[in-house]
Amino acid sequence: MNTYKVVEIFESINGEGMKAGELSVFVRLCGCNLHCSYCDTSWANEKDAPYQEMTARQIVQKAEAYGTKNVTLTGGEPLLAEHVLELLEALSEKFCVEIETNGSIALDPFCKKDRKVIFTMDYKLKGSGMEEQMCLSNFALLQRDDTVKFVVSDQTDLERAYEIEQKYALGQKCHVLISPVFGKIIPADMVAFMMEKKWVTARMQIQMHKVIWDPQARGV
Repeated sequence: MNTYKVVEIFESINGEGMKAGELSVFVRLCGCNLHCSYCDTSWANEKDAPYQEMTARQIVQKAEAYGTKNVTLTGGEPLLAEHVLELLEALSEKFCVEIETNGSIALDPFCKKDRKVIFTMDYKLKGSGMEEQMCLSNFALLQRDDTVKFVVSDQTDLERAYEIEQKYALGQKCHVLISPVFGKIIPADMVAFMMEKKWVTARMQIQMHKVIWDPQARGV
């Protein structure tokens, strides 16, 4: 029976994304292939990170106990998990499933015509140190309910995010979010940039969970 390395399962509000403010059960899987400069879950990506081996059925049962309709599958990078399609199918039978993916994993294997899950896909900008790892072919696979998220460290990142969004007409395909790296860029400057560019295809968002709780808090 296939199992998954689960770092934690908890209920909270979605702090970001198009379901921001809604209750969700977060299923965090162990491991990531990137090392972003601003990563706030690096503790879950280390080889010695504590985890529990769980089957898809066990994960679904634990998530059901919270009594909410949303599940956010996150990491690390959850799509690296072996047999993850089995887990996605099991979760999508019971929940609205959002997958937080880091933009470096090809989405083709997960994009069946009748797929029930939605993607919130990062595009890692220069400030992350990981932009060269981005899988640009994913843009063609995104659908109306999916999201591309740009996490911005500085003005250079902001300009690059605008360039990429415009080049690939992302706002015509899916949702587009821009979010500041916590404490690295002044949000008002991002708003000014949006107004200057008349950037109407993007939505700015601040990580709610870092405002409500301590920015370093886990399980929220």
